[in-house]
Amino acid sequence: MMYRKIKPHNFSEEELREIWKTEYCQKSIVTFDGIIVQFFDQMFDHCFFESHSRREKDKSILSLNRLEKIYWIKDTLQDPEAILKDGWDSKTGSYDKSRRIALVKNNYIVVIIIFSPVKARFVTAYEVNSEENLKKILASPDYKK
Repeated sequence: MMYRKIKPHNFSEEELREIWKTEYCQKSIVTFDGIIVQFFDQMFDHCFFESHSRREKDKSILSLNRLEKIYWIKDTLQDPEAILKDGWDSKTGSYDKSRRIALVKNNYIVVIIIFSPVKARFVTAYEVNSEENLKKILASPDYKK
């Protein structure tokens, strides 16, 4: 896979949103195992803004680190070498087989929710910065289709 980075500081926020829209919202993204993943304009904010505090979850800071990997989302979903795990649902406090985590490059994850055998919706993507959280993800159940 390519896993190319961009220099987000060379783009305006509007241009970055346009990349999101044209690359994800207006195209059909299919995982390596045949699941069509839906993306929507408003997901940009959730994915590319970070909170200045984990407690507040205010999503007030545009994350250049996340944006430089804007194309990694597609690459990760289409990478047959990705490690696939069941996702954690914090609301229920348990693993959810409809949430799939794809882990690549040692610490980059993309989370999708699968709602039919061939359809899913994008949730988020980011680098896992905590060794403890990475260990939890790696210890979670393997995803089984």
